[in-house]
Amino acid sequence: MKLHFSKLRATLALALTMTGAASMAQNTPVKFQLDWRFEGPAALFLVPESKGYFKSEKLDVTVDTGNGSGGTVTRVASGSYDMGFADLASLMEFHANNPDAPNKPVAIMMVYNNTPASVMALKKSGIKKPSDLIGKKLGAPVFDAGRRAFPLFAKANNITDVTWTAMDPTLRETMLVKGDLDAITGFTFTSLLNIEARGVKADDVVVLQYPDYGVKLYGNAIIASPKFLKENPAAAKAFLRAFALGMKDIFANQEKAIETVKARDGIINVPLEVRRLQLALNTVINSPDAHAEGFGQVNMPRLSLMASQVSDAFATKTRVNPDAVWTPAYLPSAKELNVLPKLK
Repeated sequence: MKLHFSKLRATLALALTMTGAASMAQNTPVKFQLDWRFEGPAALFLVPESKGYFKSEKLDVTVDTGNGSGGTVTRVASGSYDMGFADLASLMEFHANNPDAPNKPVAIMMVYNNTPASVMALKKSGIKKPSDLIGKKLGAPVFDAGRRAFPLFAKANNITDVTWTAMDPTLRETMLVKGDLDAITGFTFTSLLNIEARGVKADDVVVLQYPDYGVKLYGNAIIASPKFLKENPAAAKAFLRAFALGMKDIFANQEKAIETVKARDGIINVPLEVRRLQLALNTVINSPDAHAEGFGQVNMPRLSLMASQVSDAFATKTRVNPDAVWTPAYLPSAKELNVLPKLK
């Protein structure tokens, strides 16, 4: 009898082990890289992770920091990451400069319907409008999206004779405040708050946002490896569903959303990051263009124009093919994408 029960226990244990293994096998691992550090906008991905939305979709998602959109695109292309969050212009540039690359990432959901890039200067510099930048000294890291797209801003506003200084990202706003530069480029919700953190009031900063001055580029999108999409199409769709669900929570409570960022980086300035997230939501996510086109989606004529502009501004080896960088095939339903609050 003891032997019988021993065998029964062994059989049950084996069955439970196999059931657990099968359950775990159902969770698709997804390595995801952000475009930047754990700051306010990182909550867009940390909220669905912490709320269990990814797990509910049978996904095992790992969210890592990045060091710029260009790096994120490259790492997704290399297979180091399955998906990422990157500036669409950087993705276009990669496609056009690497036409023979075997695994060129594809944008599958638009998040920043407008580029967050802007030129920022201190009011005491006398800079009030784009034409005031003529002959001035600007600064930004070489990989900064605003700096890369500045030729488009310059062309749209007849700006000439600008000189550039490159620096580490951590020094950009400091050099502006010290007077080493006349102006900088950067994402508004990043650099403006960094300038404030260095003792300058927001009212003393001039912000020339690219979309306000003729540069209607798309901003950051969720990108994915073609290999991952081919092997895990259901997982890609599930990721976007969970992300959209998380967006509803974020719009409802930004303070709560930043708790997920705090959990990943305990030294962040919580009030500052709440403001950074709110700036991102109000300027480039819940925008009139996003309402017109639909959250997560793009307007193909606008995308085609951007592809042409990036080809020219970045002097790419080949022309950007808009149909190769974007696919709506993995987007959730219209009901699931209905996440944007009414415009005020």
